[in-house]
Amino acid sequence: MTRKVFTKLMGLFVLLLVFHTVVMELAFRHYVLHTPGVPLHLMGREALWSGFIALLVALPLAVWFAGGITARLQRVVDFSRRIAKGELNARLQLVGGDELSAMETALNQTAERLEQNFTEIESRRHELATMLDSMQEAVVAVTAEGQVRWSNSVMQKIAGTQIRAGRPLAHSVRDPELLHCVRCAMANKEVCFGRSTSLAPGRIFEINAAPLPSGGALAVLHDVTRIEAAEKSRRDFLANVSHELRTPLTSIQGYVETLIEDPDPNSETAREFLGIIQKNAGRMSRLTEDLLALASVEGPDYKLSQRPVRASALVQDAMDSLGGMVVDSGVELESEGAPDTLVMADPDAMNQVFGNLVENALKYGKSGRRILVGARPQADEVEFFVRDFGPGIGSEHIERIFERFYRVDKARSRESGGTGLGLAIVKHIVMAHGGRVWAESELGSGTEFHFTLRLAEDAKGLEEAAEDTQDDTKSREN
Repeated sequence: MTRKVFTKLMGLFVLLLVFHTVVMELAFRHYVLHTPGVPLHLMGREALWSGFIALLVALPLAVWFAGGITARLQRVVDFSRRIAKGELNARLQLVGGDELSAMETALNQTAERLEQNFTEIESRRHELATMLDSMQEAVVAVTAEGQVRWSNSVMQKIAGTQIRAGRPLAHSVRDPELLHCVRCAMANKEVCFGRSTSLAPGRIFEINAAPLPSGGALAVLHDVTRIEAAEKSRRDFLANVSHELRTPLTSIQGYVETLIEDPDPNSETAREFLGIIQKNAGRMSRLTEDLLALASVEGPDYKLSQRPVRASALVQDAMDSLGGMVVDSGVELESEGAPDTLVMADPDAMNQVFGNLVENALKYGKSGRRILVGARPQADEVEFFVRDFGPGIGSEHIERIFERFYRVDKARSRESGGTGLGLAIVKHIVMAHGGRVWAESELGSGTEFHFTLRLAEDAKGLEEAAEDTQDDTKSREN
C-alpha cells in the first residue's frame, strides 16, 4: 500500500482508538460517580458494551473508506482490461491527490502515448500499403509458416479471390517458380530470382523474392510481357529486314558476277541482266524508303501539322495526285464522293495514307479493274475508304495485315514489288491523328480499307468563316 493510503488507514485506526478511549472514560466515570460499589463483572459488561458501540460507529466509516479505495482499484483493473482489448482511447478519472491519483495519472499518460504510437504506426502502415498498392508490380508477403501475410491489389488481380491473408501461399498461387523462389529466400536467407510464365495466361513475370527478418519472405513480380513482346518484335523486324534485303542483294550479286565473268556478254543477255539488277535495286530503294518512313511515324518525335480540312478536299487531292499511278495499269480510279465536313488532318500525311492504300489496291486488286475512293460522315468523325474488286483476303489474315512485313501471299507480294510496310505506315499515321483503321474483305469480292478522322472542334464556325471568305472573294471579283 502506498504511503498516503497507509497514513489514512493509520489515522483511522488512531481515531478509532481515541474514540474507544473516550467512550470507556465516560462509561467508567458514570458508573464510579453514580453507582459506587458496582461489582466488577458489571463494570466489565459495560466496558464490552462501550467497545461494541464504538465498533458499530467506526465500522461503517472503515467500510466506506475501504470501499472508496476498492472502487478506485477496480477502475484501474477495468482500465487495464480495456487497454488490453485495444481501446487505447480509454482514460481514468482522477480523484484526489494521493498516490492512487498519481498512479492513475501515470496510467493515463501511458495510454495516451500508446495511442499516439499506435496511430503513428497505423498511419505509416497505411502509407506503406498505399505505396505498395500503387506499384505496377505485384507484391506478396509470406510468413515463416508459408501463409500469406499481405498482398497488394495487383497481386490480388492476378491471383484472384484465392489469395488472402492467413491462407497458405501454395493454396493461393499454383505457380511452381514463385513457390520455389519464396522457399529459397526463406531457406537460404538471400535474394532469389525466377521467371514465371504460368501465373497468368499470356503474361511473363520476373520474380524477386527477399527474406524478411521475421523469417518469412517478400516476393515482387515484375510484368515483362510488353518488354518480351517488344524484344521479339525487334528480333522479328531485324530478321525480316535482313531477309528482305538479302533476296535482292543475292540476285544483284549473282547477275553482276555473271556479267563480270563473261568477257564478251551478249547484248540482249546483258540488257536482261541489267534490267533484273535495276528491278532489284529499285526494290531495295523502296524498302529503304519505307523503313525510313516507318521509323519516322513510329518515333517519339513524329509530329503532325494538323489543321481543319474538308474531307472532300482530302479525297480530291488523293485523286489528283494518284491519278498518274494508274494511267498505264488498266485500272480506273473513281471517287465515291465525300462530305464537305471539316476534319482535323495533316494533308501531306493523309496523301501518304491514300497513296499506300491505293498502291496496295493496285498491286493486289488489279484484276477488279476498279478502285473506289470516298468518305462518309459518322456521328463525331468521318470515315474514309479505299475499295478494290480483286480476289479479296481470307478472314484469318484480316487481323494481321497491318503488321510489319506481314504478307497474305509472300510470293505474289515479292513479285509485285511490295515491301510489306505500307499498311503498317498507314496504321501509325492514322493512329497519330487519333483515328481508327481496319479492313473488310470477302474472298472473290474485293477488299475495303477504312480509316477515320475526328471532326474539327469548331467545325460549324470554321465552315461559316470559310463561306464568308468565299463570298468576300466573289464580291471583289465582281
